[in-house]
Amino acid sequence: MVETSQRDAVIKVRGLRNQFGPQVVHDNLDLDVWRGEVLGIVGGSGTGKSVLLRTIVGLNQPAAGSIEVLGTNVLTAPEEERRQVETRWGVAFQDGALFSALTVLQNVMAPMREHLKLSTNLMKELGGLKISLVGLPHLACDKLPSELSGGMRKRAALARALALDPQIVFLDEPTAGLDPIGAAAYDDLIGELQRALGITVFMVTHDLDSLYAICDRIAVLAEKRVLVEGPIETMTDVDHPWVQEYFTGPRARAAQVKKSGSQ
Repeated sequence: MVETSQRDAVIKVRGLRNQFGPQVVHDNLDLDVWRGEVLGIVGGSGTGKSVLLRTIVGLNQPAAGSIEVLGTNVLTAPEEERRQVETRWGVAFQDGALFSALTVLQNVMAPMREHLKLSTNLMKELGGLKISLVGLPHLACDKLPSELSGGMRKRAALARALALDPQIVFLDEPTAGLDPIGAAAYDDLIGELQRALGITVFMVTHDLDSLYAICDRIAVLAEKRVLVEGPIETMTDVDHPWVQEYFTGPRARAAQVKKSGSQ
């Protein structure tokens, strides 16, 4: 957990407006992400959780606002400066988004080939270390994504996200589609990596177990903005219908009991 006195915002979003034709997804959205925390982004369907992630990493151009990542305004910075800051974050999308024609090792090496000037042998060695770091066996290196289970693909995507030793990792619905055991193991992996590597994790999720297990703070998207943010324990005090339903319902109570039982 990040100490209040030591807070350092690695991501600052101000006045963000995302609009697709007449549909306004975000309007005047503000958000800070603190160094070293695991931040969970939640919200109802259509609130733009993944849109927010994609906008921060540059896959969507907002209609208005500013986004500063690691001290760089990524919307206005020169191309070379932006490319430099992009090497300091990694992204794992919900479906993995792995290159289907490349092996797992080749997928992990892809960011290295793009941004680093290393020998092929060194990239292979580093790629193998990343694959091992996320708990995949060595034999997974030579497999294609189609030859992996859903859980293994998610771990392979995480290994690629970690390829350049990023300071920030973005995760889009990381446990979606996993069985409860697989989801819990993935949560444990994220928590272990965050502690071991000191990374900041920006996680879009609807999984209450994940929120209770590893998130330091929650940001709730509603009414086209960040409605509320804070530790998960404070969410039940928020006087908003969706927040109350989500954080006081039976699934939330079960997740809270599960967390209490694991401590």
